[in-house]
Amino acid sequence: MENENQMPATGCVSKPDGEYILSLRHLQKSFGDHEVLRDINLDVRRGEVISVIGSSGSGKSTMLRCINLLEEPTGGEIFFEGKAITDKAIRLTEYRSRVVMVFQQFNLFNNMTAIENCVRPQTVVLHRSRAEATARAREALAKVGMDAYINARPAQLSGGQKQRVAIARALCMEPDVILFDEPTSALDPEMVGEVLSVMRSLAESGMTMIVVTHEMGFARDVSGRVIFMDDGCIEEEGTPREFFGAPRTQRAREFLSRFLGEANA
Repeated sequence: MENENQMPATGCVSKPDGEYILSLRHLQKSFGDHEVLRDINLDVRRGEVISVIGSSGSGKSTMLRCINLLEEPTGGEIFFEGKAITDKAIRLTEYRSRVVMVFQQFNLFNNMTAIENCVRPQTVVLHRSRAEATARAREALAKVGMDAYINARPAQLSGGQKQRVAIARALCMEPDVILFDEPTSALDPEMVGEVLSVMRSLAESGMTMIVVTHEMGFARDVSGRVIFMDDGCIEEEGTPREFFGAPRTQRAREFLSRFLGEANA
């Protein structure tokens, strides 16, 4: 994008009902001739936890990156609190402070301590005083069980600890929505549980979350809705009980059968 604080303009589509905090309408994304997302339509209610699952290359992460405008959609529209985020009156940095993203690879600053990683975005983006930002950072780090490591640098932390710092950093922005892009896939198996425990706690607190994940237990037990993507489309969606108990499409049945077979092996 030419201006980091200005949204790209796209064509107009019908505005969603006001009950949704986030809505996608006919979202498309192509890289050259390769169409990664094809006509994605999704409505998210405040406080809802949605797990997005599917095979690698199905478009899951690209959808999240489009929602956060790390990737510019090729077509369609995204609405936040009923307003098109391509509206030039909406500032990108402000939008990203309300719809934050937690990445697979943590994206921490290696030359900063855990608490400084949480303080800096607040002072730069939210223009909080250092004292206020530090108090908020301490609170967020304690919430994810990292209060004993506030002065540790990323190189001194395990993968699970780094991801918990990344979640604390997101919480410091006091967001309306958190997007999780496969937050446990870069972790050793023994570290997965500590991150999922934090995410479960956030879900129980009422945080609106969209989680791209391969953790079927989390999708089944914590989500209010499961979305299955295939070949750039939302192939199927429903409650965890509906999806895991009786998937409607052949592709979803094949995915679950393959995944459960690999897990059992």
